[in-house]
Amino acid sequence: MRQLEGKIALVTGAASGIGRAITRRLAAEGMRLYVLDVNAQALTETVSEAKQQTGDVLGRHCDVSQPKQITAAVQHLLDRWGGVDLLVNNAGITYYGRTDEMADEHWERLMAINLHAPVQFTRELLPTLLSRDESHVLNIASICGLVGLGRISAYTTSKFGLVGFSESLRAEYGRRSLGVTAMCPGLVDTNLFTSAPLATKAAKHKTPPKFLLCTPEKIANRCVRAVKKNHGTVVMQPYARLLHATKRVTPGLLDFVHRFSRKKKKPTVSQPVVTASSRRAA
Repeated sequence: MRQLEGKIALVTGAASGIGRAITRRLAAEGMRLYVLDVNAQALTETVSEAKQQTGDVLGRHCDVSQPKQITAAVQHLLDRWGGVDLLVNNAGITYYGRTDEMADEHWERLMAINLHAPVQFTRELLPTLLSRDESHVLNIASICGLVGLGRISAYTTSKFGLVGFSESLRAEYGRRSLGVTAMCPGLVDTNLFTSAPLATKAAKHKTPPKFLLCTPEKIANRCVRAVKKNHGTVVMQPYARLLHATKRVTPGLLDFVHRFSRKKKKPTVSQPVVTASSRRAA
């Protein structure tokens, strides 16, 4: 999409973090915005900020873990503006802890928000996207969608799925003027991990060093450039690119590091089984 001004964009998870930064950036480009979030109060603030830069901004409360709410939000957009030119699937949550300690409801909600919702939004809006002279789907994934890491297996699974979905869409509709981008940043300075549910045995959230964090504004700027240039998979931050390159060139190295860093289990001492015959012999 070479021209953004006057076009219509839908942004999920727009009330905070990357979603809020993208909303501001698209407003500065002069786009008409339809923004969704489960946090109605914070969403109102985002809408107010965006309206200072562009006239048409419509906010709507939407829990994207609920398919019926997604369908209702899409229908409201179609009734109001008839379609969309840019779909930004940004809403996401995570969970920190071992897979065997994760509650079923946490796993299901994470997959619903991080993977099922983007697929549903895309499928329901695909007819209007394909009817445009040019349109774009921007999926906010993660370096965890390219390299598997421990203690965030549900998040990693959802992001791997989102990257694969993006690549498939790009292969399928690239000739029909639909651009697709999978944005894969490293760690970002948001509340994604600090607000995540913890495993029962985890004492507190682990906060990454500040020097590893990228600002949401930098992510938003790169997203706009990716949309305009129709970039496919975008990996941000040097250490994320190094991690991705290491996996592609020497995948065994990362596996060795993971195995080397595992704590060895203490051998369990089996207790002798006492039987009636053994007691008589004693």
